Amino acid sequence: MNGTFRAITCTDTIETMISAEGLVDKENRLREELRGLGRVLVAYSGGVDSAYLAWVAHAALGKDMLAVIADSPSLARTHLADAMAFADEQKIPIEVISTSEIDRPEYARNDAQRCFHCKDELFTVMENLRAARGFDTIAYGVNLDDQGDFRPGQQAAREHYVAAPLLKAALTKQEIRELARRAGLRVWDKPASACLSSRIEYGRPVTREALDVVERGEDAIRGLGFRQFRVRHHGDIVRIEIAPEEMHRALDPAMAARFTAIFKVLGFHFVTLDLEGFRSGSMNSLLSAERLGRTR
Repeated sequence: MNGTFRAITCTDTIETMISAEGLVDKENRLREELRGLGRVLVAYSGGVDSAYLAWVAHAALGKDMLAVIADSPSLARTHLADAMAFADEQKIPIEVISTSEIDRPEYARNDAQRCFHCKDELFTVMENLRAARGFDTIAYGVNLDDQGDFRPGQQAAREHYVAAPLLKAALTKQEIRELARRAGLRVWDKPASACLSSRIEYGRPVTREALDVVERGEDAIRGLGFRQFRVRHHGDIVRIEIAPEEMHRALDPAMAARFTAIFKVLGFHFVTLDLEGFRSGSMNSLLSAERLGRTR
């Protein structure tokens, strides 16, 4: 991964929609919130939210912060490498920890509460690190927009008393991207990317083999020059989501043949292209309202 990203939103449009004064106020509020947390561990994934939070925390707290990234089979190697590279570029102190959520039966069974068990594992390991190193608080990068989505991991964060500084500062995803852009952070327009487990249909067990197939498939599509996409694992069927603005390339018969060759080798019997295109959290549409609302 070369660490460069093409803009997904026109800068002029962002600037006309976001008040400069309001952004300064929110960033100041964020810095004040961070200073009130003492010594802070930041749950870091390399996405724009956690990257911006780690950058601000380092600017506000210096040696009293540490970014922590969890390495597990559900984290793509390209994402880990880019997250580490960004921290190095910005001189943000970082530590890699190992998490074992895939060894939890309640996680591996892959029901609607999978993300709860993932974050429960993460924050349990981070809490042990916090206590051992004398830190006061764990913080993560949930934002205002995340409140309108199905995010079981937020319940785990509440149960572990994890701070949410971006949320406290009432920052939206778009505002975080704009603040990151103004700070010169190259991740400001980085595409959103959930863990590899989110690509596997609910009810199909999460295994190392399935995660490896998804990762290899996404690496291959990235190698074809696509930027925003997902590989969705439905057993014998793979469902490929491509961003609408890139769909014309995917619909070319020659490209379709390349997709077929890639995924047949990976073991899929049927290779499909989703005509609705890329959309974050599309697997959630397969859940009933009852399952979405069900607690673990």
